Parts: sequence; structure tokens; C-alpha cells
Amino acid sequence: MKPTLFEVMRMNRICRMALVTCLGSFILVIFYFQSMLHPVMRRNPFGMDICCRKGSRSPLQELYNPTQLELSNTAILHQMRRDQVTDTCRANSVTSRKRRVLTPSDLKHLVVDEDHELIYCYVPKVACTNWKRVMMVLTGRGKYSDPMEIPANEAHVSGNLKTLNQYSIPEINHRLKNYMKFLFVREPFERLVSAYRNKFTQKYNTSFHKRYGTKIVKRQRKNATQEALRKGDDVKFEEFVAYLIDPLTQREEPFNEHWQTVYSLCHPCHIHYDLIGKYETLEDDSNYVLQLAGVGSYLKFPTYAKSTKTTDEMTTEFFQNISMEHQTQLYDVYKLDFLMFNYSVPSYLKLE
Repeated sequence: MKPTLFEVMRMNRICRMALVTCLGSFILVIFYFQSMLHPVMRRNPFGMDICCRKGSRSPLQELYNPTQLELSNTAILHQMRRDQVTDTCRANSVTSRKRRVLTPSDLKHLVVDEDHELIYCYVPKVACTNWKRVMMVLTGRGKYSDPMEIPANEAHVSGNLKTLNQYSIPEINHRLKNYMKFLFVREPFERLVSAYRNKFTQKYNTSFHKRYGTKIVKRQRKNATQEALRKGDDVKFEEFVAYLIDPLTQREEPFNEHWQTVYSLCHPCHIHYDLIGKYETLEDDSNYVLQLAGVGSYLKFPTYAKSTKTTDEMTTEFFQNISMEHQTQLYDVYKLDFLMFNYSVPSYLKLE
């Protein structure tokens, strides 16, 4: 029996629908396998293409609950550094916890990156110019792509980075609790010599010569010439050390940030730092921070050989003319930094 015209039309419509369904499924399968082989590329904040950037995991989660359950040697090293700070604070609780409540001025060195949930406490003479450049890239929303394209003086303009003291107290507490906090430290006396060389032996630092140099010459140099008293541009390292250990200096005003202790700048006995990088392992520690922040695949910490960098050998030479008494007094000023960050007493010191 021949099918009617109506039945033929009905069968043709069913065949067409089946064909469309099969074709649609086939196309979906193709797109699926293409997406598996070639993941969708996304634009990162700095204008570069990146693949499969980390999702909602914060730096704190990556640090304390890593994707890989087995802790790496790097993670273990930083845990040991955290423990060292905790133990030192506990052992020196009378000294380290004199002021239990931090004021907004205590937080002015803590730079905040909202996008990546980071807080960085900058310490002058510990690669802070380059770290400020990196923070400007991280917080610039695409304005900057290469840290080294940012002029050094621009990196130190206060308005270019937001610091923790600019927030309300509830906002401060929230960020201290939920953001990954890190800082970088350096052997204390090497950092001190670096500060002296930069601020007192370079002719262009006239502001430091006027503000501190003239004061140091007047107080520490007998029979100083009128020119030296007026310019303050020829301060000797011995005079600088004598100025630092002078009780009058410590009473009249806080140390300048370039030779202030890390303990006093970043308050590690009051603020729990999740990661403590060291100048001696700067590149590895810096890139570990960037890796935890989820940007390590396209942003590296800038490194370059600087011929004028202060070294341990150079520091030894500077301390040769410092008396045993002054060495002991100076060590007492920076003792907590030595202990807290696990720096041994330098071999060149002759402590009483």
C-alpha cells in the first residue's frame, strides 16, 4: 500500500529534524574538543595574553593550602622563617611588645594591592624601588606592563600606591586577616652601609646632607669647618655610627626610614607576615610571591647586576674603623633584626 502524500511529507520533516539534530551535536562535539586542545585565551590586566589564569584561589589559600598537597622546599623554608619571627617575638616580648596598639602612622609602609589581595611592607635598601615598580604594575589596571619602564622617582611618589593607613579600622582589620602579607629583609649592617653610601657619599643627595649631614657634623666632629657645618656632605661612617647610637638622637625623633630597623618599620611582632623574603635570595623569593598571586606566568621580578651594590666584603671594610664599644652599642640597636630574621653576628664584629 502506497503511503499518502501527508505521510511522505511527515516522514521528510522527521528526517530533516533528525539531520539537524545530528549536525548540531556534531558541531558541539567539535567545539568541545577544540576547547580542550586550545583553551580560550584571556587578556590579563597588563595587556598580555595568558592562558588559564588561576581562578578564585587567593594567595593565602595558595600558600597555606597549596594545590599540590606535598609541601615544596620553598614552602618549608618560608614556614621556618615565620617560626623564627614568632619565636623571637615571644622570647623578647618585653622589648618587642611595648606598644600593643598600632596607629595609622605605623601602617604607612604597608602597600595594598586589592586586585591580588596582597600587602607589601617596603623596607628601604632592600630592593624596595623594584618592588614598588612591581606593585604599580599589579595595581595599575593595565597602565604599566614592564616594571623597569617605570622611572625610579615615580615609583616613590606616594600617590602612586595605596597604603594601609588610608583605610578605615574595619577595612584595615579585614585586609590584615584576608590578604597575604609579605616583606623583604637584608643583613642589618649591610643594609646600614648601603644606606650610608647612598645618602651621604652621593653628591646629588643634598636634602640628606642638609637635614642629617649638617646635624651629624655639628654633633660628632670636633673643630668642624664652617663649610662642613653648612654643607654636611662629607659625613664619615664613624660619625654616622656615633650619631645612631647617641641617646640624644633616639630621643629627639625616630630614625629615618633608610636606617630604621625592620622591626620598627613593619612591626612583625604585631602583624603576622605570611612570607618573609630575603635580599640574599631576592629573585627566588620575589618570583615565589608572584607565583602565589597567580601572576608568575607573565610577570617576573626585575633583576640586573648593579656594580655599586653593597657587599659583605665592603661592609667589613666600613666596620674596621669602628671601635669595639660603638660596635656593641650599634649591634644592640639592630639586635632584634639580627635575631628575628636569622642573621648571625658578623665575623668582623668585635663585641664586648
